[in-house]
Amino acid sequence: MDTLYPLLAALAAYLVGSLAFAVIVSRAMGLADPRTFGSKNPGATNVLRSGSKPAAVVTLLLDAMKGLVPVLLVRLYGKAWGLEDGTVALVALGAFLGHLYPVYFRFQGGKGVATFIGAVFGIDWLLGIATGLTWLIIAYFFRYSSLASLLAAVFAPVYYLLGDRIQWYAEKPVVFALFAMAALLAWRHRENIQRLAAGTESRLGAKKKA
Repeated sequence: MDTLYPLLAALAAYLVGSLAFAVIVSRAMGLADPRTFGSKNPGATNVLRSGSKPAAVVTLLLDAMKGLVPVLLVRLYGKAWGLEDGTVALVALGAFLGHLYPVYFRFQGGKGVATFIGAVFGIDWLLGIATGLTWLIIAYFFRYSSLASLLAAVFAPVYYLLGDRIQWYAEKPVVFALFAMAALLAWRHRENIQRLAAGTESRLGAKKKA
């Protein structure tokens, strides 16, 4: 039973993470399937390329919430069920993997940026703010969502380890989960990395071609 509850929590987080809100919101708002244009990635950035900022914002918030809510629930109520930091790490990974490989959409998901940042906020709100600000600053100055995402993912575990000396205590399972998610996010962005190097990466705000 000691291992059952953490595994069930991780499975539940994976199922929540599997909800591809980019596709769901686009369908609900009568927009083209984001898997058919632009980067073909079911994420908020590609929804923005459809020309609908409201749809992109809703997608971004919902994708972040499916990372935030499972992690936050474990942190707030998990101790009564024996769910400690190891479960927090498993749940964060579960929600993130659900977005990357959603069971409801033939395991073809997005790149996990919003879900990653949501999970980071669930781990610690100061860590979430630091990671989110990193994304915003890089995106604002360079106009590349992929570059901002990669750097935010790289810095998140670094911030967490530095935070051990400031406010929060660096738990090893959480550190592992942050590094694992950062590595997976980089892997999902491997084509973006190639385009960044070649100077052909799409900038934020660019609409899909007619």
